[in-house]
Amino acid sequence: MTRAPYRGAVDRKDIGSWLSGPKIDQGLDGDVGYPGERLGLPESGRGAVTGWGRRIAALVIDWFIVLGVSLAIVGPPVPGDDTFGLVNLAVLVVMYVLLLMTAGATLGMWLLGLAVWPVGSQRLSFPRVVGRTLLLAVVIPAVVYDRDRRGLHDKVGSTVVIRVR
Repeated sequence: MTRAPYRGAVDRKDIGSWLSGPKIDQGLDGDVGYPGERLGLPESGRGAVTGWGRRIAALVIDWFIVLGVSLAIVGPPVPGDDTFGLVNLAVLVVMYVLLLMTAGATLGMWLLGLAVWPVGSQRLSFPRVVGRTLLLAVVIPAVVYDRDRRGLHDKVGSTVVIRVR
């Protein structure tokens, strides 16, 4: 068995095919359109995919509500005791599931004019909302997203967060 001779240093030609990334769903000019275009949503205004600023602000509002409820249930956190953190997570999951199933938005989303909208013709179902919420609670799927600003939790739930006003 003979080995190929060593050519020396690796140059751009050797790795150039993957260095610039895939060209999936891109036109000749590299334009991929606006967020939500593939979903049939408008570019701006009511019904458009919301920006990150509003989504994060809504989550912060929801988190303060969760902290208040958790304080009312178990009192202030005790160093070395994980009860307060676990109650926070449980309250967040219950709040999201109940409010998304009944109103399509959490309190933070409602205050900022956002809603969770189903993609396609299906409606928000209990299993989809629970799956979406549990993945949101894990955090990592929420920060891995596509060009339509849909995190893995949105993809599992077949949802998108849109502006309603």
